[in-house]
Amino acid sequence: MTEDTYEESSIVHEPSREFVESTNVYEFMQAYGIDDYDELIRRTTESVDGVEASGIEWFWDTVPEYLDIDFYEPYDAVRDDSDGPQFSEWYPGGEINLAHNVVDRHAAVDAEARNSVACIFEGEPGDVREVTYHELARQSNKVANYLESVGIETGDTVGLYMPMVPEVISILYGCFKVGAIAVPIFSGFGVEATATRIADSECSVLFTGDGFYRRGTPLTLKEAADDAIEEAGHVEHTVVYDRLDDDAEVPMGARDEWWDDAIEGRDDEYDTKSLPSSQESMLLYSSGTTGKPKGIVHTHAGVQMQCAKEIYFGFDHKPSDRFFWVSDIGWMMGPWTLIGNHTFGGTVFMYEGAPDQPEPDRFWEMIDRHSLSTFGISPTAIRALRKHGDEWVEDHDLSSIRLLGSTGEPWDPESWQWFYENVGQSEAPIINISGGTEICGCFLMPMPTQPLKPTSLGGPGLGMNIDIVDESGSSIADDHERGFLVARDSCPSTTKSLWSGDERYLEEYWSTWDDLWDHGDWAQKDEDGFWFLHGRADDALNVAGRKVGPAEIEGVLTEHDAVNQAAAVGVPDETTGTAVVTYVVLEDGYDGSDDLRNELSALVGEEHGKPFRPREILFVSDFPKTQSGKVIRRAISSLYQGEELGDMSSIENPEVLDEIEAAT
Repeated sequence: MTEDTYEESSIVHEPSREFVESTNVYEFMQAYGIDDYDELIRRTTESVDGVEASGIEWFWDTVPEYLDIDFYEPYDAVRDDSDGPQFSEWYPGGEINLAHNVVDRHAAVDAEARNSVACIFEGEPGDVREVTYHELARQSNKVANYLESVGIETGDTVGLYMPMVPEVISILYGCFKVGAIAVPIFSGFGVEATATRIADSECSVLFTGDGFYRRGTPLTLKEAADDAIEEAGHVEHTVVYDRLDDDAEVPMGARDEWWDDAIEGRDDEYDTKSLPSSQESMLLYSSGTTGKPKGIVHTHAGVQMQCAKEIYFGFDHKPSDRFFWVSDIGWMMGPWTLIGNHTFGGTVFMYEGAPDQPEPDRFWEMIDRHSLSTFGISPTAIRALRKHGDEWVEDHDLSSIRLLGSTGEPWDPESWQWFYENVGQSEAPIINISGGTEICGCFLMPMPTQPLKPTSLGGPGLGMNIDIVDESGSSIADDHERGFLVARDSCPSTTKSLWSGDERYLEEYWSTWDDLWDHGDWAQKDEDGFWFLHGRADDALNVAGRKVGPAEIEGVLTEHDAVNQAAAVGVPDETTGTAVVTYVVLEDGYDGSDDLRNELSALVGEEHGKPFRPREILFVSDFPKTQSGKVIRRAISSLYQGEELGDMSSIENPEVLDEIEAAT
């Protein structure tokens, strides 16, 4: 969607009055006399008539009671920001524990949710398990007792390098119970990336598995864990979950124990610790594309409030929901999904394998068979599935879906429309969200009550004071110009710092402008009030003085029948300052040729103008991507220009780097 045409896009989703009045956010608005969406955002972010507190403080003080979130000890104030938004302390004086809110209270003897399902798991081979809240509580308690038996105390780090099986939930919640800091590590990482995170976090306990299934093949995990530990050190105890049931092939050493031996025999009762609101809960590593990965520090109170708020209001949680977000526990969307839904005793669906195993309809088949109501996925994955054709979706009943979700990168309008029409049946809204690991949540998030334009992110999330500024830091949101996405205030889940220290934290996020969080995204608000993202600001293509986001060039290319995926990068050019170079992944049955290059170049020229016609179009089989599916364009640009790549430990598929380099 180009800068000249995005404002002309029309509303394609208009929720019915009946649906609007059934939503949780509508009920909240009625309770507090809020008339419309604009007033809702103002009330929760800016000011409240007749109240001294800011809208931010009013909203975040309202959330715990409204969402029935328990504190062991009440907080003295909603926050202490005497050190500025960079180091706000939220809910000081209060004591809380995530595990109490997400599992303990639901599993209590007199709780209605005790025997309800917390997780439905489906393995790639087709095996299905259901775990109730009672079972989850018992297993989480066993994990907590194990951790204490090996000397883990409040503030110690524990690594999770696990396949996506229900046991990851009990490990996460067991860490919360004892006050340990959970360190989720993406199961698809190789040795270097895993070792980097173990070395940085210095975790003495690592949970892992013998392996998992992917595209019909068992992949081993334990050997990579061993090699990473050998490189990183620190780990004294490794607990190995038996997913593949092939004990003879798994190397076991002196520090290793099988899950059954280490966990299953433990006491299934544990007294969950009461912890300060600001006690660290998780250390989440960002999938940064250059430099050392950033260890982002989250607290018990912070992620509790943010995840619960977003699931309840943005995704309109209902007791009957079955929530499926395609994610690994090593990406923030994994903990976000679990914490947000389990706060309300909800059911999370977990899938182990690939979206096209055994056929490209695996997601649609599971939605149909399990009657899933909420489905979240990245735009990259939808673009790939869309290319297989509509018939794979049409063969399944997807009427159980109430809401769709997406995050990770900007959409192209055509893929967004396909997702809305074919998966959402032109009825389910796409809650397209954008935030980051740094807040374990969203800066931008449409409410389900809002109309939607293709690719829009609605507007600021509730309780999030978000703006668009120019290079001087002046607001330009209402000028409808492209600018930099910033936060003018903190929120409870804003990282309290980086694991490596305050200096890098301040440099990364607070050094561009005074008291503004620089998120690094390029954003725009149209004349109808809809917010859009155009990719990372440092990925912008500034050709002959005019900027476009790479996603806009890529969207044009992927509309060609021959193109499956595209990546556009800017490189130095003597004439225009920057020239566009594109890499293209072709559909099966098509060959890269000069004729095809000319066709694709002409398409870009027609849509964006001649200056944006690619200087080169190069054909490859895949792109380097982060664990969340984002294309690492800076790596592609560096390879094209022969520059040093820097740290690539976050990359999911390092083998493609050689192909990208050879294509130049």
